[in-house]
Amino acid sequence: MPATRHTIVEDVHALLIGTSFIAVGLTLLKTAGLVTGGIAGIALIVSYLGGWPVGVVFFVLNLPFYVFAQRALGWTFAFKTLAVNVALTTLTLALPHWLKLKGVDPIFAAVFGGTIIGMGILALARHRASVGGIGVLGLWLQEKRGISAGKVQMGTDVLVVGAAFMVVSLDKLLLSVLSAVALSIVIIANHKPGRYAGY
Repeated sequence: MPATRHTIVEDVHALLIGTSFIAVGLTLLKTAGLVTGGIAGIALIVSYLGGWPVGVVFFVLNLPFYVFAQRALGWTFAFKTLAVNVALTTLTLALPHWLKLKGVDPIFAAVFGGTIIGMGILALARHRASVGGIGVLGLWLQEKRGISAGKVQMGTDVLVVGAAFMVVSLDKLLLSVLSAVALSIVIIANHKPGRYAGY
């Protein structure tokens, strides 16, 4: 059957849901003092080091990737990615006021936080958007070279989580690895080349 493209309403709904998932996942990880892979992990590390809001750091780190997104995947993809990042920055600033977490079990935060971030990234990818960073590179490599976006994500996650030893203890570092694996498994299992064409 030929692919049926998403409507604008479907795109907006999916981008809002995906962004919300990612924001909640980041909030869980930050509350537990964990990190994850990709630009999100780098943003958490920088946030721990400097005390800056993770959403703002995430947005700034992604600036070069907006240019890459436009050149590699087109204006529509780049616009959606920029809109997602503005929404994500806003949500991560607002969530601590809406969702007051005094504490969260680190294992739950690692597994559920990583998984829900992965589900958010998947929702964005299925609607031709991304949170930027490694996700943009992964989608481009998958479309142009047939390399699994999930495997690209996992490979870079190893480097990012490894760098987290500067800001987290060994037990939290191991849980952060678990979080990155949970995130990548969602992408590897659900976003394979040729599986989904309903852009």
